[in-house]
Amino acid sequence: MRPSATLLSQLSRTARPNTTAFIGLGRMGYEMANNLFSKTLVNSNGSASFVVCDAREESAHAFARSLVDQFPGTQVKVVTTPAEAILASSTVVTMLPSSPHVRQVYSQDGGIIPALNTLSPDEVKSTVCIDSTTLAVDVARQTASEVIGLGATMVDAPVSGGVPGAKAGTLSFMVGGTEDAFKRVLPILESMGKRIFHCGPSGAGLGAKICNNMVLGVHQVVVGEAMLLGQKLGLDPAVLAGVINVSTGACWASSVNNPIPGALPDKEPPCTRDYEGGFATALMLKDMGLATAAGESVGAPLPMGKAAEQIYGKMVEEDAELARKDFSSVYRYLEEVSEGKRE
Repeated sequence: MRPSATLLSQLSRTARPNTTAFIGLGRMGYEMANNLFSKTLVNSNGSASFVVCDAREESAHAFARSLVDQFPGTQVKVVTTPAEAILASSTVVTMLPSSPHVRQVYSQDGGIIPALNTLSPDEVKSTVCIDSTTLAVDVARQTASEVIGLGATMVDAPVSGGVPGAKAGTLSFMVGGTEDAFKRVLPILESMGKRIFHCGPSGAGLGAKICNNMVLGVHQVVVGEAMLLGQKLGLDPAVLAGVINVSTGACWASSVNNPIPGALPDKEPPCTRDYEGGFATALMLKDMGLATAAGESVGAPLPMGKAAEQIYGKMVEEDAELARKDFSSVYRYLEEVSEGKRE
């Protein structure tokens, strides 16, 4: 249900409390919001209130119930549109799947930008928008330009660290925006992450994120190839992983996200759960696509990035199950190719 112009006008005449809203409670967003709100409550002696919004309303209600269970007496308001969230909050964090969802949440009817247009200049000036979505740089810059043009503050702040990092509050944030905007959002980001980088103006955070994820996507493919090759050469996966992880081939894809159960005896990567609970292959394909599109737009050759994108593309196209599983399941895909089950 979209709020009418009359309703927006009525809501805008009500003084906004100094409240934080979180929009997008998926695997990452849920854990990020939990850390943000929990630490805010601790720092405010339990007096803060919050707003949550998700396309799946039941997810928002489940989150609200969970937070109240952790902190009895906490006020958590569930709203059904981004407009309601921004009218009830001076700070909003968005964590969405991709570019179209950001445009919908910010620019379309019932979105943040139309709602900002109903606020007073002082209310708009007090508004802070933090978008942690991984999306196209040009879309991020356009959205930020529209928000900033109204007088509000906005940064792009994509993250690295996956669901485990989101849950532990150890994410890395790559921030794009002005120096003043970065200083303004830093305390908020520090409640959800451990390493906060100011990468430059609007879009710079996404540029850094896209480059990082391209490296990660390529690494995960080649780690899968190496682990498969090693087994076929008679090597024990734990021994091979142990060698790689202290040698020149060391990388996160091997030392933390190794794709073979038992290769990391002291860790529990997604492969130990049948590749569940990690970063979905379909999302990695999206990020690889963002990288190759960015490369084409600026004339940067990306032969490895394009090759990895093609492999993830085949996985998603040929196997809907692997599309939903952690992208380290590329090992399983390569294994099936080696066995003649796939071309």
